[in-house]
Amino acid sequence: MPSKANLIRQLSLEELTEFLSANNFPKFRAKQILDWIWKKNVGSFEEMKNIGKDLQSFLDRNFTLDKIVLKDQQVSNDKTIKSAFSIDDKSVVEGVLIPTTKRMTACISSQVGCSLACTFCATGRLRLLRNLSSGEIFDQVFHLKSEAENRYSKSLSNIVYMGMGEPLLNYKNVLKSIDWICSDAGLAMSPKRITVSTAGIAKKIKQLGDDEVKFNLALSLHAANDEKRNEIMAINETNNLESLKEALEYFHEKTKSRITFEYIIFDGFNDEINDARELADFAKCVPCKINIIEYNPIDGEPFKQAKTEKVDRFASFLESRNMIVNVRRSRGKDIDAACGQLANKNKAIQIQDRRLKPEKK
Repeated sequence: MPSKANLIRQLSLEELTEFLSANNFPKFRAKQILDWIWKKNVGSFEEMKNIGKDLQSFLDRNFTLDKIVLKDQQVSNDKTIKSAFSIDDKSVVEGVLIPTTKRMTACISSQVGCSLACTFCATGRLRLLRNLSSGEIFDQVFHLKSEAENRYSKSLSNIVYMGMGEPLLNYKNVLKSIDWICSDAGLAMSPKRITVSTAGIAKKIKQLGDDEVKFNLALSLHAANDEKRNEIMAINETNNLESLKEALEYFHEKTKSRITFEYIIFDGFNDEINDARELADFAKCVPCKINIIEYNPIDGEPFKQAKTEKVDRFASFLESRNMIVNVRRSRGKDIDAACGQLANKNKAIQIQDRRLKPEKK
């Protein structure tokens, strides 16, 4: 018998069917319940109108429905929407809806805070409080999808796991959330419209290959030599470029997927032609595209945006080496919703003095 603490959204259809049957409820109720949970995204068992009061009470005694609640919302001049979500322990995570002429993208969080402490990222200043459940991750997507439809009359086209936290240190819940997003019982989105971005956990990248995932993988690179990368990303000290290269080659061999390299370009740090040359040399290890990202300043950090002419020259050099290159300009900067800015000035986010150890797998 499960305890009240059990999260019902962690159960598969088969597991819930078996549990209901063992407790003398009809098996078909399992599909009805999951339809209410995932497709309709209800916030309580009482809202499940067609399952009967006895089953509603039974579920309430045995399970918890882990839901997030919209706490605050800001809309940028460029129509980007940043949403702050409260979760059950009073912590807050942020998600962003990014509308462009061609896409409607949801940028979602996978953890409350982050343990990696990248020097250019506002989230890196926070302690890691805990992993988000698969349901809490899914809820962000559901909410941002509804915003896209209700506010802009457009369907959500893409999902990027590039918000707060390191997705591969919440491996199980991230993959389970993607399963539900892609499931016909959930949002029925194609995995090819989903990108998971990692700071570079070599072992987990290989595990993605072993699991033969269908979604896209992005590596937050930002420097293509170990000395510079160590300076801005502490994770590189235990997952250096050689180990990441090996992991990416393994991932590509297993999945045949093209990798995206994310490269925030900083003034006077990684914006020279020699930096571009190192990036091109590293990136040729796998089929890839490169996103050059404008740096978004956060309080107290010395980094500055690279000059436009240097960014253009950097991109041109990469293109001369037959690289696919996109230069990403900031969106939502005026509400601190741009890349690296989440949790920058949101006073609702509680910084608590406790850490969650990365999931062991």
